[in-house]
Formats: sequence, structure tokens, C-alpha cells
Amino acid sequence: MGRVYNFSAGPAVLPEEVLRSAAEEMLDYKGTGMSVMEMSHRSKAYEQIITDAETDLRELLGIPDNYKVLFLQGGASQQFAMIPMNLMKNKVADYIITGQWAKKAAQEAEKYGKVNRIASSEDQTYSYIPDCSDLPVSEDADYVYICENNTIYGTKYKELPNTKGKLLVADVSSCFLSEPMDVTKYGIVYGGVQKNIGPAGTVIVIIREDLITDDVLPGTPTMLTYKIHADAKSLYNTPPAYGIYICGKVFKWLKEMGGLEVMKAHNEKKAKLLYDFLDQSRLFKGTVVPKDRSLMNVPFVTGDADLDAKFVKESKAAGLENLKGHRTVGGMRASIYNAMPYEGVEALVAFMKKFEEENL
Repeated sequence: MGRVYNFSAGPAVLPEEVLRSAAEEMLDYKGTGMSVMEMSHRSKAYEQIITDAETDLRELLGIPDNYKVLFLQGGASQQFAMIPMNLMKNKVADYIITGQWAKKAAQEAEKYGKVNRIASSEDQTYSYIPDCSDLPVSEDADYVYICENNTIYGTKYKELPNTKGKLLVADVSSCFLSEPMDVTKYGIVYGGVQKNIGPAGTVIVIIREDLITDDVLPGTPTMLTYKIHADAKSLYNTPPAYGIYICGKVFKWLKEMGGLEVMKAHNEKKAKLLYDFLDQSRLFKGTVVPKDRSLMNVPFVTGDADLDAKFVKESKAAGLENLKGHRTVGGMRASIYNAMPYEGVEALVAFMKKFEEENL
């Protein structure tokens, strides 16, 4: 069978051009006679790969010189501990809880200091983003933490919280590089790459230089100290070398596509097609407050668990993969990341129309 339309939330669809290019280089990367998978991370060839990846990412996001780019391991979840270990000087942090990942991050941070949950949307199954214009930000907070796009629940901050001068830390795993962002508004912005950028196993951390110090919590492991990785240019130990190589290819692909403004327009067009259908459908409905809808993750339900299961089964047979929703929301979820072509969303909507006609 050919390629399916893969709506998985992560690991997720990658650009076909990137996969083909990697396939061509699989046995012999640029005349080295070996695969990037086999290559020493200390070699000249690999040094070029990681340097180019950082340069292209900086260009795409307009990352200022006073921010470091780190390619690390441990996924986004390891950052839940790394952030408080490196930043909790006063042992206080404020967390805004808009889904499972922010909730888990807050629980992890409680091992290292006091966590104030200053806003939450848990009361309505995280189907909206709370008003963050005037939050009770703690005077002694080391930072304010958000998960900017909520993969499971399909919500996205359209405006960043007013942190009242406090450092903003954001997990952007599922919206990374889907649109332009102003890095200077954050102290740390990070994301696992397996949703919108590359294969699982790599996390990218963009961190302001003044936050990189030796002054970390006692007992912080060497591997969880930002300064160690920053000083070694992400090569303190063997990095997720192949993952970074694929990320680098995706950055080049994004540049060839025209950059993040173009990507944003492409993503808005895809999302509009799906949301417009959901808004007029007699069978399906979206689960998110319209103003807080994500461009990347679109959860929807029929209201009948048996019908939802039937939809997932029949959509799979039609070549539309991984549409089952997260267990905490139920129903369905279409993740329509950068690499999902418009035709994929067209195919999904056409299938939904047909399913609606047959099942009403």
C-alpha cells in the first residue's frame, strides 16, 4: 500500500521530501561511505550537520544572539524537572494548567519548590484557555510556566499571559515552527520534536543566556544542567545524532517552503477547512471554544462512543490513520501538523461528510 494520511499526534507525519532525501543518504552520507546513524558525533561531517541545523533554526525563528539553542534528549517530559532544577532560585514557580502536560510539569516541579497554580481550565476538561490578562502572579515566583498548544485538548494560547515582569517558560512541543514566534518574549521555550519537526528522541531548548549558570539546585545531575550542554554546544555526550540530522532537513524544507509566515497561512487554510465543516455538521462537533482552537490538533466527537469507534475503524480502512482521540477526551482527534498536506484534510472532510450521510 502507498503512504496513508497520518493524523497521529506524535510521533507524527514528516515531509515526504525529507524522508526521500534521508533515504537517499541512508547508506552513504555525502561521500563519507557511511550513514549518519553510524557517524561519530565528533566528526567534521557531523559537526557541519548540527551547526547547519542550528543556523537554519535561528534564521527561521529570528532567534537573537543572546539565546542559546540546545539539542537535548529525554523528550519534553525531562524538561519538567530540568526547568525547576535550573531556574528555581527562590523555590517558587507559577503554573497555568491548560492540560495534561502542564499538569504533569507542575507535579514534577513540586519536588523542587512551591508551585502555585494561578489559573486552570480543568473545570471544563481543558476545552478553553483561561483569561491570562491579570493573573495573581506570585511576587517571588522564579518563572511563569505554560504549555502553549495543548495536543490532547486542541487549545492554543492566542495571546501570551501577562506575567507581570516574571520570566515566561513555554512548552511548544505541538506548535513548534507552525507559525512565527517572538522568542524574546520567553526566558525558555522548548519542545519535543516528534510532533512537528522530527523523529522522537530529541528536544530543542531555546534559552536566554543569563539563565544559564552554575547556580542550580543542589543534587542537580550533570546531564540536567543547561550550562553543561550550552558550554559543549549540545555535544557534552553523544547527542540524538540522527534525530538532529532529520530536524535539520525539516528546517531546510521549511525555508524552501517560504518560512514560517507561509507555513502559518498553509496551516490556517487546513484548519479552516476542518473547523468550517465541524461548525456546520449535524453529526460531528468540535470540543474546543472557537476562539482558543489550535491550528495543529483538532478534537471532535459524535456524542456516541459506539459511533466514534465505528468512525475510527472505517477511517483507517479509508487510509486515514491515527484518528482515535486521547483517552481523556474520547472521540477523535486530527493532528494536522506542517507536513500534513491540504489534500489530507480534504480527504478527511470528504470522508466525514460521507460518514455523516450514512450514519444520521
